[in-house]
Amino acid sequence: MGHIELRDLDDHDLDAVFEMTTDADAVALAAFTADDPTDRAAFDAWIARERASRSVALHAVTDDGAFVGIAATFAVGDDREATVWIAHEAWGRGVATEALRLLVAGEPERPLFARLAAHDAAAIAAFEHNGFTEVSRSLQFAPGLGHEVEVEEIVFALMPALDGA
Repeated sequence: MGHIELRDLDDHDLDAVFEMTTDADAVALAAFTADDPTDRAAFDAWIARERASRSVALHAVTDDGAFVGIAATFAVGDDREATVWIAHEAWGRGVATEALRLLVAGEPERPLFARLAAHDAAAIAAFEHNGFTEVSRSLQFAPGLGHEVEVEEIVFALMPALDGA
């Protein structure tokens, strides 16, 4: 791992984001993805909505200046959630953990939630390393794996610091 930074997502990042989110291994780990991760028109419409939304803070993750993923916070109802998606070639180097640390440092709202597939041990480790704790589990349909597939989803929360702590 080199020097990890978050920056605004630029138009020139979009092809890399699309490619990263169509990686079969990554889709299998994330599970809760688009119905058809390879549908570029659907991706373009989704990313345009996300970038235009005032409730979404979408960042490119860079490693020594090179694009290696995305990190975001966003609203789901009254809750604020966080997510990180790192390109396959950057897995296993602590990039997600550091990107999440930077993301959380810039997001004041607590509790901050995250939803992860129970079988994604690396993502779970990154969130736990950054102070998130499990608050619930349930079976959810995983569109990226097929409409008939249910996957155990874990909801994590980063709670507010206690006064005097």
